[in-house]
Amino acid sequence: MLRTTSAGPNTPGTALVAGATGIAGAALVELLTREGWQVLALSRKGGSPDPSRPGVIPVAADLTSPASLAAALKDARPTHVFFTSWSRQETEVENIAVNAGMVRNLLAALEDAPLEHVALMTGLKHYMGPFEAYGEGPMPDTPFSEEEPRLPVDNFYYAQEDELMAAAQRQGFAWSVHRSHTVIGFAVGNAMNMGQTLAVQATLCKELGLPFIFPGSETQWNSITDMTDAGLLAEHMLWAATDPNTANEAYNVVNGDVFRWRSLWPRLAAEFGVTPEGFDTVPRPLEEQMAGMEEAWKELAVRHGLAETDITRLASWWHTDADLGRNVEVLTDMSKSRLAGFTGYRRTEDAFKELFARLRDEKLIP
Repeated sequence: MLRTTSAGPNTPGTALVAGATGIAGAALVELLTREGWQVLALSRKGGSPDPSRPGVIPVAADLTSPASLAAALKDARPTHVFFTSWSRQETEVENIAVNAGMVRNLLAALEDAPLEHVALMTGLKHYMGPFEAYGEGPMPDTPFSEEEPRLPVDNFYYAQEDELMAAAQRQGFAWSVHRSHTVIGFAVGNAMNMGQTLAVQATLCKELGLPFIFPGSETQWNSITDMTDAGLLAEHMLWAATDPNTANEAYNVVNGDVFRWRSLWPRLAAEFGVTPEGFDTVPRPLEEQMAGMEEAWKELAVRHGLAETDITRLASWWHTDADLGRNVEVLTDMSKSRLAGFTGYRRTEDAFKELFARLRDEKLIP
């Protein structure tokens, strides 16, 4: 039986974080508990990003299974839900069925809970299209603005939003949608993890005497772009979930600075003592550069006493290739959040360096 503790009159409500062991979910658990919330940390295996953190109750449930959710959340009484989970499928039709279904299943399982607000994390594929047609179809001009209409293509983000809004109308809670760019953060085993992926690439390059080669397109190498720090995303989601003036809106969320990879890449290389190489004629994807590196990483991890010998739990070559291989400029407008009162800011270079430092502290890279 799921039990929650009683809260005093000045204690925030109870938050349920779906996808609690992912990049965004782990950052939310850390922020919410620091702010005095009780947190139901929901993941498939019931793990917590930090089991010793007070105020966290791990919840094991399968978001694709209404029966699993009903059993796990029978006694749950969250006031706020933060949905950060997704499941990659082979086609966008399958992405829609599975990912929209997870939102629908979770909110149906909480039909009798005293929900006040549900915050949904999505991303910039809202403006660029799904993985099947990433940046290939019609797109709005940059910087992307929330007022742009949906693209005339199937997109699981749209289906998730529709499920959220329909449940809000039935159940009477407020909602917010948070459209992040690529998220920089700490989470072992996450499938969308550029920061850790680049750290693993640089570590192998250092160990094997290889150059640190930018894997992406000429457009990404030269264009102005932005990213989203996981801690900033958590602050943004909590802000929208607790400010009554932000209800029932979608917001972009990025760090607030802009950069070019051609300037940042050498500075990231310097963090690892490797030789940077930029774009040269054609993209050089990580799935090709890092092919067959599983054994090299295992040997490296054993030699340095690292905590994770399975490279696939730290690096996601395909996702970083998709992000850095785009042939379109990607830049996001934060005006709507700024005008509504959100002032959070991160410098992207600092976000990378803070992540690298944590990876070293956690013995995940040397």
